[in-house]
Amino acid sequence: MSASTIRVGVKQVKPILSVDTEEAKKRVLNLYKAWHRQLPYIVKKYDIPKSVEQLRLKLREEFMKHKDVKDIRVIDMLVIKGQMELKETVNIWKQKGHIMTYFQDTVEHKPTDFLSQFLS
Repeated sequence: MSASTIRVGVKQVKPILSVDTEEAKKRVLNLYKAWHRQLPYIVKKYDIPKSVEQLRLKLREEFMKHKDVKDIRVIDMLVIKGQMELKETVNIWKQKGHIMTYFQDTVEHKPTDFLSQFLS
């Protein structure tokens, strides 16, 4: 096999937003800063029983979930989704319950019988 045959086999994919990892990193940091700036307003507008510090810890935790992602296209998609979430939150297109779901640590098992479903 020659080198030209190997090059033909590798598919070139177009980037979504970022051209390289540095640009993707800048986009992630800008998104993080935008969320960080909006947290005091989110606490006030949604009147949630959490402090700004608790929201900052949760924000950091949510971003750290994806710290090992290396694919630029995946990073760009996560940034786009994060921007959409931020816009929905800031424009109050969400309800208080949507914000509070980020603070559910455990996944509750759904009840199966009617009475348990009704009570939950």
